[in-house]
Amino acid sequence: MAVLKDSSDVDAEFSSLEAKVAQFVGLCERLRAENHELRQQLAGARNDANRLNERIEGAKAKLENLLARLPD
Repeated sequence: MAVLKDSSDVDAEFSSLEAKVAQFVGLCERLRAENHELRQQLAGARNDANRLNERIEGAKAKLENLLARLPD
């Protein structure tokens, strides 16, 4: 009878460990998906920042040209 009890304890521990591993795998998958989404958002934000910087530089050049045309 002691062998059966030990066996059921091992089965319970194994089931608990299996559930924890499944939970860990699920967490890893969710984090991987979130990381992918965040990388895409970061790339979009960088593109936006680059585009805005280009517009700022263009506006700066136009303003400098206008200022250069002003009479002293």
